[in-house]
Amino acid sequence: MNQDIYPCLWCNNNAEEVAAFYAEALQAKITTSNAVVVNIEVAGDRIMLLNGGAQFTKNPSVSLMLICHSTEELHQYWDALVKEGVPLMPLNAYPFADLYGWVRDKYGMTWQLYFKAGYTAEQRITPTLMFINKNNGKAKEAINLYTSIFADSGIDGIMYYRDGEGGDEPDHIQHAEFRIKNYKIACMDSSLDHRFDFNEGISMVAMTQNQEETDHLWNHLIANGGSESRCGWLKDKFGLSWQIVPKRLAELIGDQENRAKSKAAMNAMLQMNKIVIADLEAAYNKA
Repeated sequence: MNQDIYPCLWCNNNAEEVAAFYAEALQAKITTSNAVVVNIEVAGDRIMLLNGGAQFTKNPSVSLMLICHSTEELHQYWDALVKEGVPLMPLNAYPFADLYGWVRDKYGMTWQLYFKAGYTAEQRITPTLMFINKNNGKAKEAINLYTSIFADSGIDGIMYYRDGEGGDEPDHIQHAEFRIKNYKIACMDSSLDHRFDFNEGISMVAMTQNQEETDHLWNHLIANGGSESRCGWLKDKFGLSWQIVPKRLAELIGDQENRAKSKAAMNAMLQMNKIVIADLEAAYNKA
């Protein structure tokens, strides 16, 4: 299963606490933990929890859909997440699901829990992007952009709104699924008056094999209105946050046998916008 693309949830310096909550609520497995990052797996799919501080708040513009294997499993997850949380769509049967509910947990993350008899998925966690406000109607444009620049990409299905349904235009997307680097993402348009939008509270991480891939993704994602930020972060033209992270970075800063060298690589990375592998290695080798 592809783990080069995965979501990152910004935490208010409580990533370990959040990870422990998901370990209990969703039977998550904690795979790595340090002062900055806690990585977990929910139903086998990777999620990063980042200790970033209080400046960004998660919102439903990016939610995580969790495919459940039974109504009993869904009820178990729902009961755990809704405790001290807020239901956004009530747990019920819908035309598209035997059982479904949308809930914001006590840490601000929103989850769409889904069960349909006979439906299974190898990737059970699907980030779902909501194109709203100035982005409403741009979901198809985003799909075309992402699938054109990432390898091993494709569109799995698009369902459009019917005339006037939900107040949306008939050519707007009600639900679509696509793949980048064989990782499934869903998206939708919505014309409702939402008081939130994409921000750094939830970002998508793209691990890269080399500088060529790093440059390719970086340059295409910031084009036509995107913007650069520090430490491999950027926003694309729709405002969605991405972290473009060479795998070599993790090797260098994770070298536990050469702490001075790994610290030098980390300090070099903190001065960068786009990550430059050669400069990381130079700092590492010089220390």
